[in-house]
Amino acid sequence: MSILNTKSTVVGCSLGKIVRLFATFDLSSDYNSLQKTCKDFANNELRPIASETDRLKRFPGEQIKKLADLGFMGINVSKKYGGSELDTLATSIVVEEISNGCASTGIILAIHNCLYADLVNRHGTEKQKEEFLRPFTTGDIGAFALSEYNAGSDVVNISTTARRDGDFFVLNGSKAWVTSAYQAKAAIIFATVDRQLGHKGISAFLIPLNNQLEVSLGPADDKMGIKGTSTSSIILQDCRVHKDNLIGNIGEGFQIAMAQLQLARIGVASQALGIGQVTLDLAVSYASTRHLFGKQMIDLQLVKSKIAKMAVDLESARLLTWKAARLRDANSDYRKLSSMAKYAASRCATSNAHQCVQILGGMGYVSNMAAERHYRDARITQIYGGVTDVQTLIIAERVAEEYDTK
Repeated sequence: MSILNTKSTVVGCSLGKIVRLFATFDLSSDYNSLQKTCKDFANNELRPIASETDRLKRFPGEQIKKLADLGFMGINVSKKYGGSELDTLATSIVVEEISNGCASTGIILAIHNCLYADLVNRHGTEKQKEEFLRPFTTGDIGAFALSEYNAGSDVVNISTTARRDGDFFVLNGSKAWVTSAYQAKAAIIFATVDRQLGHKGISAFLIPLNNQLEVSLGPADDKMGIKGTSTSSIILQDCRVHKDNLIGNIGEGFQIAMAQLQLARIGVASQALGIGQVTLDLAVSYASTRHLFGKQMIDLQLVKSKIAKMAVDLESARLLTWKAARLRDANSDYRKLSSMAKYAASRCATSNAHQCVQILGGMGYVSNMAAERHYRDARITQIYGGVTDVQTLIIAERVAEEYDTK
């Protein structure tokens, strides 16, 4: 059952206008209802299996299907194509709460919505939306294939090529670190029609992943964390793609990708918030029951100091993330804020996970406690969606531009 069909949620609200977010950043009852739905799902469906999902490196397919039934596989997608037609702040809330229960499930949800479904919803033709969007709001998963082993942060350096051949493009190359590659039914592939054109040659194509001979997957990457996701390369060998599968126009792929990555940074920041919150909760819970030197651990000044910093970092990051979401929903320039949100939230997640392990001590280092999983899951938030160093450059450049216009 879709959450949009219940009285307690956001039925009848238009895109970007679910509720008003007050200056204090308090949420209205509609957002609170959405948040509670996600909290309940995380507690009942994800938290009990998160450790096993990580240990067995098992894709949470059953849980993804249930999230689709709730309307969370097309959060920003128009209702015309089966989506929930909610706004960016709703996306952030959903991803944070789901990530609080299982970071792997959270990022599967975030990338599918922020980098695939939202992109097709905004840039796809009617034909593309019917084929590559409608089924992807009800359980099919989409992938986003931009990075390559020699072109991560340096996107312009991609070597995957697209050669025109009549009504078709012939694609050759290899895309790296594609999330959900093994489960995805389709992928957005970025390739260049002419490397001499730099970013102006990059174009985007929708490609079905249906075991066709000219498209293959590399071995699954064995990762430090988020082990419930499948990450792999996609290899294209003379892959023929009809011109109708071109997204936008030739040469518009770079701008499309960069705009979409701004939204993805809000998604990654939201995943990081979920990790930051669950590690704070675990640290406080443990310190409240553990006795040390004749006191409850939480009464020790050093522990108080750690917990205070964890809480401040988390609240600060959440406010930045929500502000970035609000700016996007208002059709305002949110480039600086999305990078700030990802910068702050990913640092918070890694720092909070570290402090959580420190507070738990030996119990934080063993795998029968969740702290060590959170520690491993947190680290990637400073890498994908643009490494922290790149976010630093973007923020500094935007600040300098703002001063130049004063």
